[in-house]
Amino acid sequence: MRRLLYLLILLPWAVYAQYNTDRLVMIGRSALYYEDYVLSMQYFNQAINAKPWLYEPWFFRGVAKFYLDDFVGAESDCSQAIERNPYVISAYELRGLCRINQKKYAEAVEDYNRALRYDPENVSLWHNRVLCLIQEKDYELALAQIDTMTTHWSKYARAYSMQAEVYLLQKDTAKAVRSLDKSLELDPYDGGIWAERAVISLARSEWKEAEGFLSKSIHLLPKHAGNYINRALARYNQNNLRGAMADYDTALDLDPNNFLGHYNRGLLRAQVGDDNRGIEDFDFVLRLEPDNLMALFNRALLLEQTGNLRAAIQDYSKVIDEYPNFWFGLEHRASCYRRLGNVKQAELDEFRILKAQLDKSNGKQPRLSKKQMRRRSDEDVEKYNQIVVADEQEVEHEYKSDYRGKVQNRKADMAWQPMYGLSFMQVQNDLKPEVAFENSVAAFNQVSRSRTIYVTCGQQNLGETQMQQTFSYLDSLTTAIADAKTAREVKPLLMLRAVAYSAIQNFDNAIDDLSTCLQMDSTLSMAYWQRAVCQAKINEFNAAQGTNIDLKSANVLSDLSTALKLSPQNPYLYYDRGNLYALRRDYQRAIDDYTQAIALEQDLAEAYFNRGLARIYSNSVSEGIADLGKAGELGLYAAYSVIKKYRDK
Repeated sequence: MRRLLYLLILLPWAVYAQYNTDRLVMIGRSALYYEDYVLSMQYFNQAINAKPWLYEPWFFRGVAKFYLDDFVGAESDCSQAIERNPYVISAYELRGLCRINQKKYAEAVEDYNRALRYDPENVSLWHNRVLCLIQEKDYELALAQIDTMTTHWSKYARAYSMQAEVYLLQKDTAKAVRSLDKSLELDPYDGGIWAERAVISLARSEWKEAEGFLSKSIHLLPKHAGNYINRALARYNQNNLRGAMADYDTALDLDPNNFLGHYNRGLLRAQVGDDNRGIEDFDFVLRLEPDNLMALFNRALLLEQTGNLRAAIQDYSKVIDEYPNFWFGLEHRASCYRRLGNVKQAELDEFRILKAQLDKSNGKQPRLSKKQMRRRSDEDVEKYNQIVVADEQEVEHEYKSDYRGKVQNRKADMAWQPMYGLSFMQVQNDLKPEVAFENSVAAFNQVSRSRTIYVTCGQQNLGETQMQQTFSYLDSLTTAIADAKTAREVKPLLMLRAVAYSAIQNFDNAIDDLSTCLQMDSTLSMAYWQRAVCQAKINEFNAAQGTNIDLKSANVLSDLSTALKLSPQNPYLYYDRGNLYALRRDYQRAIDDYTQAIALEQDLAEAYFNRGLARIYSNSVSEGIADLGKAGELGLYAAYSVIKKYRDK
């Protein structure tokens, strides 16, 4: 029996030690799915070292590097994958994106050309290739390829918007308008296309029309700061200063470092007499660009207006040093000197003003209309009080790919809070400083007297040092298990190793250890609990790959129900089972379990959050909002964005 037990215990580690590359790649892909990119690379590294001729570990390591913004490393790994298997379309697609992020557009075009040989009906590849040709200024070829796209995919709205961009770059505004109108006819819910249409109206000084287009774009893309900046410009030119100010405020809430937002808001504040806050805006601009003479002069005017004459003189002097004949600046500095009683300096400036006026053909500096605007690169100091616009209204390119954005950005907006499970890491949360407590876990910690196991919601990604420490700890546990003399000694070590495996997302090995542990002691509720959590993680990954998980989901339910029979006062088990029911869209049972969890632990914020979602999905919106409000009160501030979304409903 001891020999058999020994073999059962060491089998997972033996398989791991023999570098079962398929399993290593699968564990790495699971870690990749859960956004633990550094950990996933460790598994892919081991697979590469074991079988460097396989393309998959190279490719998936490239994916991990791409998400970590290591585009050079990701490109190299994709090249290695392509060298081993030149028929994998996704490798060309990813390498193309890596090259785009390095502005290597011609090489990206080569990748898309090769990928389209194997998958000529892939519209995303056509889309990205056209954008790269636009970046390369090969407009004729781009238009030819767009014509092919509109023939094959006549309802693809983005093809027409790309066509419009090319026409704009060729200065053919009329054709660009027709293309954009066609694009909007096909897809009126694309905020980017409305923004592109607004750019043309702004260029034509059609302010009211531009404002209407931008308002539609903002409705569809409420977090895009550039839309608010442009709409502020349209409103300013219609004398809607209050609306323009509100747009600049919103833009700066979304993008606090936006130069145009701060500069133009500073000008508006000066125009309406809000001098002190105007100074704050120009202070910010000058922190970004200390040598910006326009901002210096405008700040000087406001400092003079608010009585800070010495600071105003300092700013005026920097501008005058660069433009000695700028008589308007000399006039203001002379005025400051006189107010300070420095008559000599004032007279010197006034003499320079007289000389500068004589040198000017019209004899007087013209005052500028508030409706005039200047390009950002225009450094004519006499245009100090003009609203600034970008040098070029560039269209923001949206490359099509499964790899655009982080994985979490591709998940549903209303995501369930994750399951509670066991971990060696205590989740740090200043809003919820209390540690989750459960009797059976506390009892285990007291008996094992080894590393402390915590009850945590979700799983924290390990840093490099923590990851190496966990691998070393796994080695030490395996050695200790091999040296153990009795099942009583082995059982807690197996439990600890299972938690360690869970930390490095090796859920299969964790389940093997937990199953062995339960063969030795079928009353260990925390083993059923952790096995259910690990299987649920595997199920989520497999479901994302298109695998049917109904049978495995039933195993999770069985383990959680068994654990509840053994520990009926454990609120986290009710919560986890509620999560399982919720994912199966059995909302009433989910609500019942969340309610039971809250009865046992009244401050369980995640249970309120998930019960709120379950009630909303069950069309009990008001009750759901009340639950979400309680979750937010307990520190889960993500609840408020969901409340905002559903309050009006």
